[in-house]
Amino acid sequence: MTRIGLLSDTHGYWDERYEKYFAECDEIWHAGDIGSMEVADRLADICTLRAVHGNIDGGDVRRLFPEVLRFRVEEADILMKHIGGYPGNYDRSIRAKILAHPPHLFVSGHSHILKVLYDKSLNCLHINPGAAGRQGWQQVRTLVRFTIDGCQFKDLELVELGG
Repeated sequence: MTRIGLLSDTHGYWDERYEKYFAECDEIWHAGDIGSMEVADRLADICTLRAVHGNIDGGDVRRLFPEVLRFRVEEADILMKHIGGYPGNYDRSIRAKILAHPPHLFVSGHSHILKVLYDKSLNCLHINPGAAGRQGWQQVRTLVRFTIDGCQFKDLELVELGG
């Protein structure tokens, strides 16, 4: 079993509680708009970091983190892209890739809206962890934790960090 901490849209903001909530995680995934290498470095100090860059990220972040990341954890096929849409309305920049070879889990950010949806037509779970930073219009900052066990996603926790 692999414990995952997932966040997005930090926009350069660091919250000391990231360390607390991700302390028992095996990996941290950042779904883009990291905002600074300092945030990426501090997350990587906690445990293994996988990330994609977002539309606000500068050259330093873009050089280190790709726009699209596909990888496996245990038996699960994961696809991550900052601007990705959601089931029934995938962004055109990733739609063909999702439809041609659906992952078990598709992770995106960008909207600042926490969503966990299951795409029955593709047998694919979609998670957008909302926004963990202070930039944007969201009322509550959020992140997500869950466990991967083989090809199953379990123990999903939605964490509210406040306004």
